[in-house]
Amino acid sequence: MKIVLQRVTRASVRVKGEVIASISQGLLILFGAEKNDDEDKVQFLAEKTLNLRIFSDEKGKMNLSCRDIGGELLVVSQFTLAGDCSKGRRPGFDKAAAPEDARLLYQCFIRQVSQSGLKVATGEFAADMLVELVNEGPVTFTLER
Repeated sequence: MKIVLQRVTRASVRVKGEVIASISQGLLILFGAEKNDDEDKVQFLAEKTLNLRIFSDEKGKMNLSCRDIGGELLVVSQFTLAGDCSKGRRPGFDKAAAPEDARLLYQCFIRQVSQSGLKVATGEFAADMLVELVNEGPVTFTLER
């Protein structure tokens, strides 16, 4: 399982030209499921996402979590995170979870982070989406489990 966290001042998702989700300050979370991923991995990464201290405190030091600042979350499924670009010129997706398995893990992740009480918005699983964001910092981290 791979997750890309981007600290944002705002982010949104469009499907077929219509904004289906948007957030203000918080995290844009790109979620990619791989074969053999399970709910234990989801739980670990959800907790890590919520508690990772990547927001600045009053001294400008990364010392606050999304929970600490009452940030918002936008979770977007990102199949291509499972892509393998090590051979040839076309990515391979042999490591990617089957679509239905990936959907269940994505939904499980959303449930886990929603328990935080923070606003959680989502993209549309398997849709062709346009994601817009203002990456603050820029600050971007990749989490794997």
